[in-house]
Amino acid sequence: MRAFDELKRLELFFKDDSKHGVSVVDLYELVQHAGNILPRLYLLCTVGSIYIKSKEAPAKEVLKDLVEMCRGVQHPIRGLFLRSYLAQISRDKLPDIGSEYEGDADTVMDAVDFVLQNFTEMNKLWVRMQHQGPGGVREKREKERSELQDLVGKNLHVLSQIEGVDLEMYKETVLPRVLEQVVNCKDDLAQYYLMDCIIQVFPDEYHLQTLETLLGACPQLQPTVDVKTVLSRLMDRLSNYAASSADVLPEFLQVEAFSKLSNAIGKVIEAQLDMPAVGAITLYVSLLTFTLRVHPDRLDHVDQVLGACVKKLSNIPKLEDSRAMKQVVALLSAPLEKYNDIVTALTLSNYPRVMDHLDIGTNKLMAMVIIQSIMKNNSCISTADKVEVLFELIKGLIKDIDGADVDELDEEDFKEEQNSVARLIHMLYNDEPEEMLKIICIVRKHTMVGGPKRLPFTVSSLVFSALRLLRQLQGQEGDIVGEEASMTPNKNFQLLTQIIESLSAVPSPELALRLYLQCAEAANGCDIEHVAYEFFTQAFVLYEEEIADSKAQVTAIHLIIGTLQRMNVFGVENRDTLTHKATGYSARLLKKADQCRAVYACSHLFWVDDQDGIKDGERVLLCLKRALRIANAAQQMANVARGSGGPVSLFVEILNKYIYFFEKGNKQITSSAIQGLIELINTEMQSDSTNPDSVADAFLASTLRYIQFQKQKGGVMGEKFESIKL
Repeated sequence: MRAFDELKRLELFFKDDSKHGVSVVDLYELVQHAGNILPRLYLLCTVGSIYIKSKEAPAKEVLKDLVEMCRGVQHPIRGLFLRSYLAQISRDKLPDIGSEYEGDADTVMDAVDFVLQNFTEMNKLWVRMQHQGPGGVREKREKERSELQDLVGKNLHVLSQIEGVDLEMYKETVLPRVLEQVVNCKDDLAQYYLMDCIIQVFPDEYHLQTLETLLGACPQLQPTVDVKTVLSRLMDRLSNYAASSADVLPEFLQVEAFSKLSNAIGKVIEAQLDMPAVGAITLYVSLLTFTLRVHPDRLDHVDQVLGACVKKLSNIPKLEDSRAMKQVVALLSAPLEKYNDIVTALTLSNYPRVMDHLDIGTNKLMAMVIIQSIMKNNSCISTADKVEVLFELIKGLIKDIDGADVDELDEEDFKEEQNSVARLIHMLYNDEPEEMLKIICIVRKHTMVGGPKRLPFTVSSLVFSALRLLRQLQGQEGDIVGEEASMTPNKNFQLLTQIIESLSAVPSPELALRLYLQCAEAANGCDIEHVAYEFFTQAFVLYEEEIADSKAQVTAIHLIIGTLQRMNVFGVENRDTLTHKATGYSARLLKKADQCRAVYACSHLFWVDDQDGIKDGERVLLCLKRALRIANAAQQMANVARGSGGPVSLFVEILNKYIYFFEKGNKQITSSAIQGLIELINTEMQSDSTNPDSVADAFLASTLRYIQFQKQKGGVMGEKFESIKL
């Protein structure tokens, strides 16, 4: 660079006639008599620049002379720098259209010939550099060659800047001659760099119109050339060009860009037999990105790319390269990101076939990406066929695949995966009951093979999907015949029973009990008494035989009481049987406090505040009195065991129940009974044996404030509460 700067100063000296008194023509002759060839040619190029500027000879003649003379230096590095200097001083003196040095009709052709000739010679020198010096310094030479590559590439940049190089000339002359040089040099570094240069420096529309010529050179390159990156960059440029304006899309269709690129990729992969899998898949990712941008409506193109990838992957026994895996994931993710709709991806026949080539871990990862896409876009999958394809895609999450190491599974990851599958089941819906039943059967078929660890996650979602179908069918009765026979509520309840029974393999009795109670409520909504009774029976059997933990028993009995209270389908006999069972189990809980709370909860089974609801005041009072007795017993046991009474909060809770039923108009609950209970609580609280309890005190104070409020409110309610003295 310093030498070039000095030569610039020398050029200024030569330009000024007054300093040396020699004409430019004579100067041009004089410098050719310099003793050494290298200084001679540098001087010749410097004076040649002034000679062209003087216009005493046509620019094309001088340039032709200079480019020929430079052949005198055949040392690769010296020759490269000399020709680089020639390119530098001549770039603003080319006989281009609109240039002050423009000559006759073929002027642009002369400019192009000069640049191409200089480029060809420079490339030959650059390639020859690798054979210089001893064989042991090859790595150093390759590094030097990489540093000098821009000297060669500048010629292509100059070519792209020539105004007169239109599409026709580029197509007929420039590109064929450049590609001929690229292919014939048979050097991998040169071929890769120059192909990349061509793609980067020439306009996108030129590439589009000369796609066949450009792609035709790719299979002819050396097997070691990184063709995948070259093609990927070309497709990226064309993709961005297509995205820049909708007006250019017809051009892509006109030149059949997709089929040309697809064929070229196929030929390159065939020609480079030892191309690693990651290279081939990267090419398919770029082609897929291209087609998704240029022809998003052509799903057949997308499927074709996936099919080609399957063909390539099927020749590989096992895909173990992590980079190749990432590229396959990118390939599968691209349609999801483009269409924002998994339903579109489900129509691609080769999509699941590509997924089959992933290893177990990556398969699960991709399955999660698919589910997250469905959730994010709120996509509803509404046909049984698509559900079948979807579950085939996510099979890595719903069952153990052969060869998977179950022990290495992270508990947190497993829970997240299964919760995602459970959420997915809620996204499968169809308004047509018949199709919805098919969907449920398909989901059941796939999830039931998931094994005991997965079932607790998926069964709940499946049951609620079936209950949603049941609500669709509520208007139908059991006398439907023909094809619709499988659609009756009764048949649906049979399906629900089978699904919940699968939990016995886990076992998960608490979850099964909750689901049986949900189904009982659904049967109540459908007004089918015998089915509702059967579900309650199953719930009680589970309570008796499977639930042993005292905390789980407390939760279960409250769930049973709460569900039973809302049931209005039962006749007197069935309701009495179930109520008797519930109260019996309540009184047999382990802790007295739990017994007390369960028994007073049972009081609601005898008083349902609906128009047609049961209102048995006597049995309500019996429950509350029984709860009081249990609370007393709990207090006495605390006295005996710890020498101090237990908290009075149980009494306050029972007081609240008394007030509730008193308000609701239960004649058996009198103001005197409430008065007596308040006095009992006060006595207990003032007793020396009772431990102070701020929570119970606050609870009582709040309850008494409520009674005071009702007294002050006036009206019928005020009169009822008037007789209670605080």
